Amino acid sequence: MPNSLPVINLMGPTASGKTALACELYEQGNFELISVDSALVFKDMDIGTAKPSKEEQQKYPHHLIDIITPEEVYSAAEFVEDACVLIDEIHQKGKIPILVGGTMLYFKALLEGLSGHLPSADAAVRAEILAQAEQSGWESIHAELQRVDPIAGEKFKVSDKQRIIRALEVFRLTGKPITTLQAEQPKQLEYRYRFHNYALMPDRLELHQRIEKRLQQMWEIGFLNEVEFLMNKYDLNEDLPSMRAVGYRQAYNFLNKCDIFHNNKKNMEDTALFATRQLAKRQYTWLRSLRESHQFTTFETISKAQEYLRNCYR
Repeated sequence: MPNSLPVINLMGPTASGKTALACELYEQGNFELISVDSALVFKDMDIGTAKPSKEEQQKYPHHLIDIITPEEVYSAAEFVEDACVLIDEIHQKGKIPILVGGTMLYFKALLEGLSGHLPSADAAVRAEILAQAEQSGWESIHAELQRVDPIAGEKFKVSDKQRIIRALEVFRLTGKPITTLQAEQPKQLEYRYRFHNYALMPDRLELHQRIEKRLQQMWEIGFLNEVEFLMNKYDLNEDLPSMRAVGYRQAYNFLNKCDIFHNNKKNMEDTALFATRQLAKRQYTWLRSLRESHQFTTFETISKAQEYLRNCYR
């Protein structure tokens, strides 16, 4: 589409350096960052996700970080919905969105399942919903959603405020439930954006060394303590997506079964390292699959990516 607006997709396996690269690019021009990471959406999951620190987030703000609790679920469809709203809002500001992360399912859903007929965010409608919630309470707002969109009403809890707002916003703008519009969405759609796809794909051995070093640093600064804190604060179980994330799954199972007589901590750490390497392997596989259907520019080293992208977006 010649008149479509640009969207930069910056992908790569875990520990490849894509976040640092996105932040450097952010400093060079008129950009905003959107996280494409299924673990960074969770509040209080900071160390094990390598989440940018509060100071880093102030300097390099990321959308779609810390949006739900570890007790909640966030789907690829919800990501696409949220990302499209943000992309439209960023374009309306005259800026270019940079989507950065390693959750390839989210990128695939964005590239191949992008909805062209769901309305963009409407500030007036959202303000109206928030005012109504302030006056009547979120239980009342949730009850309204259950009336107009029973499927979404059953899926979302009262605490899923952003999801509820979006679902009611779509209904008020279109007169149709968002779940109906999503079900009608064709699998292949003409893009309303022009995607610039970039992927960091470093040497496997080098990546494995980075993964091992980063994971070791996580243990040293309190990753296990973080998981223990999460278990005390939230009602978690091993089937939740948050506790299926690599590292968290192994730490959760270790702490759940741990006593003074058994369970080898080193064995747990080795299992987490193996799982993280397997994640990287799956991410490489996803990337190769996406490259078969979409135009990509790939880089083996961060320095090559930096040089190329500086020239493209200076």
